[in-house]
Amino acid sequence: MKHEKLIRLVLFASMCAAGQNMPADYDAVLKSLGKQGDFKDNVLKINIPRNDVKVAIDGIATPTPFGFGGWLTMTNGSGGDDVMMGDLVLLEDEVNPVMSALLENGLEVTALHNHFFFESPRIFYMHVHGHGKAADLAKMAKPALDLIGKVSPHHQSSVSGGPSNVSAGQMDTAKIAKVVGHEGEQNGQVYKITIGRPDISLKEAGATINARMGLNSWAAFFGSDANSEVAGDVAMLAGEITPVLKALRANGLNVVAVHNHMTAGQPTVYFLHYWGTGPAERLATGFKAALDELGTPSAHAGH
Repeated sequence: MKHEKLIRLVLFASMCAAGQNMPADYDAVLKSLGKQGDFKDNVLKINIPRNDVKVAIDGIATPTPFGFGGWLTMTNGSGGDDVMMGDLVLLEDEVNPVMSALLENGLEVTALHNHFFFESPRIFYMHVHGHGKAADLAKMAKPALDLIGKVSPHHQSSVSGGPSNVSAGQMDTAKIAKVVGHEGEQNGQVYKITIGRPDISLKEAGATINARMGLNSWAAFFGSDANSEVAGDVAMLAGEITPVLKALRANGLNVVAVHNHMTAGQPTVYFLHYWGTGPAERLATGFKAALDELGTPSAHAGH
């Protein structure tokens, strides 16, 4: 009899470990998003697999579970709010529309990167973060999720300038410098502005990490006044990431990657790579808008 009771207890414990009853608010989240998921270890996991995309890695046809299953998770935090984290699997043309939808609805993008080489089509991974009531988080995420698989697969040349055939031409670099508020250097057909972060006292192994060591933001311009391209990097503290992302997207610049360049330095500095095409002055204005968010009190509010 004792042996049977022990077996029943073991079976019950294993059932509890395998899963938990879905809380009503999380069940409502799944219904509102039109997604499937499960609830284990006090975490709701929302599945966002890319079954619509057939991916080949170096010519190998690869199934979705291999690494193309996006997700969002929610769990209870303090004060009655939930914390949401996730990793969205996106095609190249989906990255910036989805990012804009997340930012415009109050969520944060905390990383953008790749997992593979030689894959076709190209796949990017976007990490998402937010906190609030479960139902509110679902509403904030839904506009972005609704774009996944719906964005035109045909690349629209230049978010900011329309179809373009950028080539070397006359570029008023003095005007670019005036817009940005910093002088640059000419290297062949490229005009590059590099700006340090002297406001950040960054140390690693006792050494001061300055602009020459990579603690800088920059913009490289190529083309003509009417039709040019810009690429660059922005060095940010944690509280500056979202304001900078919003500034770049509001000015039509594509965010290409969000990551870190250093792992042991204090404070932690994050780097954002961007690219765009269009009139040179417009591109310079977009870069300046991002710079204006660095070191501002509003960028650090709540962090």
